[in-house]
Amino acid sequence: MMARVPLALRNLTSDWRRLVRSISGIGFGVLLMLLQLGFLNAFLDSAVTLLDRLDGDIVLIGSTKFRFGVQATFTHRRLHEARGVPGVAAAAPLYAEWSKSVWKNPQDQRAYKVQVLAFDPDQPVFRLPELAAPLARLRERDTVMVDRRWRDFLGQAPEGTETELGRRRVRVAGTFPLGPDFTSDGTVLTSDRTFMAMFPTTRNGAAALPDVELAVIRVAPTAEVAAVRRALRQALPRDVEVLTKAEFIQLERRFHAEVSPIGPIFIFGAAAAFVIGSMIAYQILYTDLSDQLPQYATLKAMGYEDRQLALVVLRQSALTAVAGIVPAVLLGAVLFHLIGEKTLLPLTMTPLLLAGLFALALLMCLVASLAALRPLRAAQPGDLF
Repeated sequence: MMARVPLALRNLTSDWRRLVRSISGIGFGVLLMLLQLGFLNAFLDSAVTLLDRLDGDIVLIGSTKFRFGVQATFTHRRLHEARGVPGVAAAAPLYAEWSKSVWKNPQDQRAYKVQVLAFDPDQPVFRLPELAAPLARLRERDTVMVDRRWRDFLGQAPEGTETELGRRRVRVAGTFPLGPDFTSDGTVLTSDRTFMAMFPTTRNGAAALPDVELAVIRVAPTAEVAAVRRALRQALPRDVEVLTKAEFIQLERRFHAEVSPIGPIFIFGAAAAFVIGSMIAYQILYTDLSDQLPQYATLKAMGYEDRQLALVVLRQSALTAVAGIVPAVLLGAVLFHLIGEKTLLPLTMTPLLLAGLFALALLMCLVASLAALRPLRAAQPGDLF
């Protein structure tokens, strides 16, 4: 008989005040988890946004490089050796500077550090549609392209703006949309020749290009990426590491998730939100069970077993989780938009994030309901009187 009656749903909706209290409490716990998981995803996604724009199949990095924002260069000789490996269609160098790259705000003349990346305009290494038109102008000396989605305090720098970068006068040839991350407030792109003049390096008493920060390799259409990667590993010395683009991105994500202090903070925050949500869910479900104790005692008097009644409680907790997720996701979407606009971080509601959130919310309520079953086990027909 009980199987035909949606007892769990009726228990949840029988009192609208209790329903609002349950949804509010569970929704608050779910919202806490959503924000922490969203911040974690935004942190990891922002760390690899630029790397995802690399226009290649394989990446060469220095063997000591553990993340992109730390310099670990290798000699140009490795680039020439890589070009001689069968299946390599092109191998383009990328240069980078993070410590000496001081940008002067064109409006207030204040100086800030930015990320400066350089490449040969004849061998572009990024998949950025905005690069196509200004590429010819980037071949001119002392021209740069700037990220128009960088931090506000870096100033506005539309095409034609003149300011200083690395204590050198530069002119903005164009802009592109990228956005900052947790370690870099903004990005500037320039040519290898301008980079050499801006951050000079000498070899044998003459000006020279700096060592390569990473090399972007494109595989020939007739070759397999895995086969070319193996060939490169065999041909190149151990002072460089050969990774597919996907492996390089995964290496960066793993560092920020497991080694950097920020990733573990968000992971701990999500775990703490789960514990707080479980405690809130326990209090709500325990109170509901206590209020409905006479009804459960009546069912026991009718012959229902504890196991059957426990299943009702578990169903009710699952329905409570679903009911709490809806307002949490709606409010979370609003907060994601507002915080994303303010911080310029990629806070998005991905299907994977929502699926993980649903699983955690369901687990949170089920764990809480199991802990709250004590009044039900103790319920007896005599409790009716």
